[in-house]
Amino acid sequence: MQLDEIKISRAIIESYKDKLLQALDVDVAIVGAGPAGMCCGYYLAKQKKKVVIFERKLSVGGGMWGGGMMFNEIVVQDKAKRILDDFGIRIRLYEKGYYLADSIESVSAICAKTVQAGVKIFNLISAEDVLVRGKRVCGLVLNWTAVEIANLHVDPISMKAKFIIDSTGHAAEVAHIVERKSGIQLKTKTGKIMGEQSMWAALAEDTIVKNSKEVCPGLYVCGMCANAVFGGPRMGPIFGGMLLSGEKVAKELIKRLR
Repeated sequence: MQLDEIKISRAIIESYKDKLLQALDVDVAIVGAGPAGMCCGYYLAKQKKKVVIFERKLSVGGGMWGGGMMFNEIVVQDKAKRILDDFGIRIRLYEKGYYLADSIESVSAICAKTVQAGVKIFNLISAEDVLVRGKRVCGLVLNWTAVEIANLHVDPISMKAKFIIDSTGHAAEVAHIVERKSGIQLKTKTGKIMGEQSMWAALAEDTIVKNSKEVCPGLYVCGMCANAVFGGPRMGPIFGGMLLSGEKVAKELIKRLR
């Protein structure tokens, strides 16, 4: 068989077009394909919820690829070990309460299992705004990341979802948009984004799960974004809390979507 370049192009365009059209009306839209966002999407999709993830970068995985200071090993604690088991990631006991995993294997396994569960991940797309109706966040305004980088004046497209999850890490990008543009009071002590505190792993690993919740009607936060919004400390290269955070939000939304 002789390959035809036009058929190759047609196959890519038709398939992507169909995938994008299906993503315009979903149960849950997640912004940020880091470990928390993908973990959340995985558990939602396992319960047959329609989930999409939009990631502004070419690659998924957030900061997990680099482990600690580009030493590509990650640490998880006892409570999160079962989540790595769910994804089939090999772990090694370092000492009691501390488990090690290869960061490359971890991101690859989480991404593959998440997509195989039914989550559609769109990379190179940024959420530049939100849709708000009746003081409730109900959708996203999307554009190509390349448009953003080049500072081009190109209008975006929109999509709607029953719930939006901000999983953009330290930047808390969606929450910042809501705070700046919607006039909605956030469910924090100040009604605004409180900002993350300095590193304190022991405290951060607990608060990141506690803070992973609805921050205003229709908008949840998970992962490091949760501590950035609610004023918790950062945790450094231990990733158990990130995974538990995604799982917690997924469990809450599964109940609400019934």
